[in-house]
Amino acid sequence: MQRRLLLKALAGVTGLTALAGTAFVAPVFAQTGSAGKTPLEVWKDPDCGCCNDWVTHLEANGFSVRVNDTGNSAARSRLGVPAQLGSCHTALVAGYAIEGHVPAREIRRLLKERPQAVGLTVPGMPVGSPGMDGTVYGNRRDPFDVLLIAKDGSTQVYQSYNRPQQGQGQTLPTVDGEVRKVDKATGKISLRHGEIKNLDMPAMSMVFQVKDPALLDKVKAGDKVRFTADQINGDYTVMSIEVRN
Repeated sequence: MQRRLLLKALAGVTGLTALAGTAFVAPVFAQTGSAGKTPLEVWKDPDCGCCNDWVTHLEANGFSVRVNDTGNSAARSRLGVPAQLGSCHTALVAGYAIEGHVPAREIRRLLKERPQAVGLTVPGMPVGSPGMDGTVYGNRRDPFDVLLIAKDGSTQVYQSYNRPQQGQGQTLPTVDGEVRKVDKATGKISLRHGEIKNLDMPAMSMVFQVKDPALLDKVKAGDKVRFTADQINGDYTVMSIEVRN
């Protein structure tokens, strides 16, 4: 009899603990998505076709999207996105605001890097961005930037798309840096570097692709280097690199 009462009491405590845990954490939707997908909530106009197309883009890239067909402006204000950076829909994922037609790839990068920031925005509705692309737009692809919104409302370019590459004969600026890591298996190199003017990139640490995997044979972690970089098909790419004497 006492054993049965004890088991019932423990079951009650376990249930209360589970309920308390559920109350403490964010709603279940914010923690887990269907079939292991990343949950994201969006606020948009019910009649906006390009918003629907952007949702389709996210769902095709591993996001589980909860759609609200109202409240875009209120969500933008609530999440701290400056009005001048606004677009036709606002989303929330893992505590970050996502404003406008941001590619799924950059949202994934944001969730991996976890910067101290409000989130990402693609202001306006540039043709060629996800949801604003395809045959209905004549397959036109205008240049656009994904901006990282800092806590103070300032921005910096997080990634550029559809911008012309450096042409033959054009000289890329040489940048001083230090090799942090060389990953030959993936063809990537991590560099701490100064400002890269042609990419509008401030001094920071960044993982780059390399134009030629053989470049990675020339350097090792800790080397002081000079290198050039460009944006190739949306990827920041080291074009040349040499160890500094």
